[in-house]
Amino acid sequence: MNGILDGSLVCLALLLSVGYALLSLGPRSLRRKLLAGLSRTAARVPAVLGLRAAAQRLSMAADGKSHGACGGCDDCGTSAAGATNSPTSDSQAAEVSVPIAKIGRRVRGA
Repeated sequence: MNGILDGSLVCLALLLSVGYALLSLGPRSLRRKLLAGLSRTAARVPAVLGLRAAAQRLSMAADGKSHGACGGCDDCGTSAAGATNSPTSDSQAAEVSVPIAKIGRRVRGA
């Protein structure tokens, strides 16, 4: 019986680590889908388990809308003029692309 319990705990730990790797390293669209699914699952469980607050937090995380660091005004030190012109993390303008032809080799001894 202890062997079965040990094996199941090891499998559970491996599944949790794979799930964490998918959430943290996977694409954002997969992350949002997983968080939305977890939110719906947590909302369906009986209220006795007390997962309603967790379901709401997962739902907010799945929406992809980032709140301010304190959870308040979403301003976080940016000015109003700069906030409208700054690219978001999801936009194409947030990525920097450098043509390969412009990347030069380092010259030794210079």
